[in-house]
Amino acid sequence: MLSRVCLLAILISSSSCQKPKQVNVAFFLDENDALEELAIKSSTNFINYYAATQYSLTPLIYRINKNEIFDVGNMACDMLEKGVAAIFGPEQAEANEIIQSVSSTVEIPHFQTFWNPNFAAFSKLARSDKGRAFSLNLHPGPTSLSRVFATLVRENDWKTYTIIYENDDGLGRVQEVVKAQNPANPPVVYRKLGPGPDHRPVLKKVVASGSVHIILDCDTDHIVDILLQAKEVKLFEEYHTYLLTSLDASTVDFSALGDIKTNVSFVQMLNQRMVARVVANWELVDPRRTLKIPTSTVKVKTALLYDALNLFITAYAELEKRQELVVKSLNCYSNQISAHGYRLVDFIAARNASRGMLVGPMSGPINFNSLGERTSFKMQIVELKNLRVTGVWDSTKPDVIHSTITSEDREKELYQQLKGRTFRVVSRIYPPYLSRKAGVDGSVMSGNSAFEGYGMDLIDGICKLYECNYEFELVPDNNYGKYDPKTKEWNGLIRHLLDRKADLAICDLTTTYERRKAVDFTNPFMTLGISILYAKIVKEPPELLAFTNPLSLDVWLYMVTAYMVISMIIFLVARLNPNEWENPHPCNPCPGELENVWDIKNCFWLTMGSIMQQGCDILPKGISTRMVSGMWWFFTLIMISCYTANLAAFLTQERMGPTIKSAEDLAGQTKIKYGCLQDGSTASFFKDTNITTYHKMWVQMETAEPSVFEKSNDEGVKRVISSKGKYAFLMESSSIEYEVEKHCELVQVGNRLDTKGYGIAMPTNAAYRTSINQAILKMQEMGELQRLKEKWWKERNKANPCKKDEVSSKDSANELSLAHVGGVFVVLTGGMCIALMISVCEFIWHVRKIAVAQRMSLKVVFLQELRFAMDIWCRQKPANPARSLADNNRNQTDK
Repeated sequence: MLSRVCLLAILISSSSCQKPKQVNVAFFLDENDALEELAIKSSTNFINYYAATQYSLTPLIYRINKNEIFDVGNMACDMLEKGVAAIFGPEQAEANEIIQSVSSTVEIPHFQTFWNPNFAAFSKLARSDKGRAFSLNLHPGPTSLSRVFATLVRENDWKTYTIIYENDDGLGRVQEVVKAQNPANPPVVYRKLGPGPDHRPVLKKVVASGSVHIILDCDTDHIVDILLQAKEVKLFEEYHTYLLTSLDASTVDFSALGDIKTNVSFVQMLNQRMVARVVANWELVDPRRTLKIPTSTVKVKTALLYDALNLFITAYAELEKRQELVVKSLNCYSNQISAHGYRLVDFIAARNASRGMLVGPMSGPINFNSLGERTSFKMQIVELKNLRVTGVWDSTKPDVIHSTITSEDREKELYQQLKGRTFRVVSRIYPPYLSRKAGVDGSVMSGNSAFEGYGMDLIDGICKLYECNYEFELVPDNNYGKYDPKTKEWNGLIRHLLDRKADLAICDLTTTYERRKAVDFTNPFMTLGISILYAKIVKEPPELLAFTNPLSLDVWLYMVTAYMVISMIIFLVARLNPNEWENPHPCNPCPGELENVWDIKNCFWLTMGSIMQQGCDILPKGISTRMVSGMWWFFTLIMISCYTANLAAFLTQERMGPTIKSAEDLAGQTKIKYGCLQDGSTASFFKDTNITTYHKMWVQMETAEPSVFEKSNDEGVKRVISSKGKYAFLMESSSIEYEVEKHCELVQVGNRLDTKGYGIAMPTNAAYRTSINQAILKMQEMGELQRLKEKWWKERNKANPCKKDEVSSKDSANELSLAHVGGVFVVLTGGMCIALMISVCEFIWHVRKIAVAQRMSLKVVFLQELRFAMDIWCRQKPANPARSLADNNRNQTDK
């Protein structure tokens, strides 16, 4: 402070040596701009003291009454007659257009320091013949300022938000925000505030819409009142995020809001350190030493007014060093123009105008384009909760925000925010992700102790890392979350999050594009894809007469009929054919009779021998009989070949495994039905796919009768088991792995049809999203996620694990067991038994014939014949059994 006083004394003492040059500048102010007038006088005093040897600024202040707009013209004429070097203001729109028009006509520099959405358009119209606009606006234009908010919205990843504005001019401050909105995201919602002071009806509509991101554009003096009303209607909760567009938000006293937990951000154009220096200089040059200006009360237009005045005198002094500038008096009713205006404006526009300024500028670097719009400035992003600068936006790099907080500091803050916090976790019953825990002695358990599963272990591991707690609850409708385009509402877990009834949703919730538009998801804690659940092919024991399966019953009956018919035809043809009648005694050339060997027995024997591929000891000799036999042999050749080929296929059919191996196999057949969970992410995948095979599958699923869709995965699993190979269920591979471990009769078929992930859902832009992501990544690196899967998929799934199918070398060789060919042995045994029975019958019949012919006892003949049959060493038998029996009796008597 002492050095400043000494400097001031030196400057004042030096001013007596040379009379400074007087420079008139005109200021047009509104009636209530007391602070601006004070800033003008303080600034001119400081400049006059600092540059006392050269110039003496003389401010000409004109007050404008809104109701007497026509007096502005008279004020302008008075101003021109006094000879002014520059004009500042006014802020009032109609008056500003008059002054800007006068400035362009007489070519006097005109500085504006306020929000003017029509500045560029008016500058194009008022531009002189020299192609130069004489009006310069230090306030950022609509496009530049709205790019700040657009970048901030994009950096914060706002997908949907509501713009609350007080007047139509405010829409110009957010025009780039709206343009940058992704068409795939929900449209921006606009809510215009009424005349006030009660804005709660409008704010209640915002609450009903469920919007949590709000851009508030209103007068600086109304910010606190609107936020207080928002707090009353529950629109100022911890999960809400506000962006204030007012550049003077830093001058607002927010203490009336109490302890602020809501994330409120605003932009700050002024360099507060430079503001403090300038205000100190103003106080220093106060003649009465009573001036006290709080730094927090300096608004943007006041600071810009100082910067404009500082900019003007700096450029004026620099230019006059090269050539003296003459400021002359002008007349409104003549066509005179200023002699200094064009040179001064061109000089300011052609260089870095802020270079060489006395103190400041308070608003950062200043540059202009050909229309007089400011093109260079910086904006600080201020976080109201901690009242700190979190980032800086620079007009030279408009698409990024440079963070001023390190990642380490941010992590520490997040850790402190989560420490001791209790998360409300919503889920749904579906093992192994979450299931009810059985109570001791049948008691009903409550709270977290009532549940167990992968999801609980997952959130438990996350909370241990951040020393926080959690409370589990079930979603009432037990749905994952589906959007209804008719009602425009979500259900299930997503609805629970949108209603702010829960902080996290943990279960087998797939991250989809549609859900991602409504809520946020963490990185996947489990990667999976859609696969096919199918029933294993059960190896049933072969049938006893499995060898008959290659031919149907009809074919077997037709073959038996053909066998009998062909045998009878051969018998008939052989009797008609003379070549089949032969001489029984070849040595007798003139036999008395001929005989035919083709009796019924031989005919059936011939056809039987050919069908058994064995042949016969007698063959036909006539052409007709040979023709019949040849056709029968051809028939038996084809039938036996077909039977042999089909027999191999039937006996080895059970070794072929599943009948489907991929989604293409499913889509290419109609015998096996297939479906998925109704209204789930799997159904959405097939519904929205562009792949031909999957689209074909979706069409078949939609048109199938009865419906192939199931209300839950459990019902789908039960249907697969009960259908026994007639139904396949499409579901996530992780759930299939669990069901396959649980049910040994199920199997996963084919590869994954897509790749997706299960993530933890949370409200959009939740402050703890980054922390949860880092916890999941850490658990993955530690192998904790894999350990949890092993625990709930295998260790806790069932007591008796499924036996793996063993494939031996014999199975690989397709050898047939006794069970496969047992029927052949049965037929052989049956045939032998029948043959023995027939043999016994023939033996008894032969004994009876001998007994009747020789008039002997049936018993004696039976014993004699049986004794001879059992004598295996005897190879010859008497032609007359009766005579042989009498000789044997006589010999025994002689003995």
